[in-house]
Amino acid sequence: MKSKKTTFEEAIAQIYDGATIMVGGFGVPGTPFILIDELVRQKQKNLTIIKNDANEKDMGIDKLLANGQVKKLIASHIGLNLRAIELMNEGKLEVEFCAQGILAERIRCGGAGLSGFITDIGIDTQLSLGKERVEFDGKTQIIEKSLRADFALIHADSADAFGNLIYKASARNFNPLMAMAADKVIAETENILPKGQLSPDHIHTPGPFVDFIVPLLELSGEYGVVKR
Repeated sequence: MKSKKTTFEEAIAQIYDGATIMVGGFGVPGTPFILIDELVRQKQKNLTIIKNDANEKDMGIDKLLANGQVKKLIASHIGLNLRAIELMNEGKLEVEFCAQGILAERIRCGGAGLSGFITDIGIDTQLSLGKERVEFDGKTQIIEKSLRADFALIHADSADAFGNLIYKASARNFNPLMAMAADKVIAETENILPKGQLSPDHIHTPGPFVDFIVPLLELSGEYGVVKR
């Protein structure tokens, strides 16, 4: 099997202006900070970012916002990032909010090849504004459209050269869903093991979903905010 191992520079160079990018992570755990740093360095612009949150000041997604690279953010909350709030209120950043479970399910549906799903969650809130409604089993439901992306940036604890991935503890979060819902998947990993060293029963994301594997030679300070 061909090795998918590459460098941060070569992997991120695949991303083009105007791309839609899913970024794994829940706060710190599972966020691919070094991949984001390289995206900041290469300065692709007019990006749509899909992530659970906007990270905090000077971390992760906030660096992309500070660099003016993001036109739209789809997230469940941005409350820990004052820059994101200010940009949204100034009309410089479009933000689409999703309830956290709805966001995860929209991504899962995208990976499963579904167009969307119906739900009554959020039907009496601002989250339902502008969304189509249908009657089903005597109840009014909202149509939630699935989400897919051109690229997904994810963080794994361990991988092999073919792209089989294992996540650690809560760092699993959105990563496996996003790895199924993007046209190209770039995974940074703390450990690359020889072929056959990952137990098939322990693999969370199978290699066919992954296009590029980038080894983390060292972890930057952001990764140490939460000790696992």
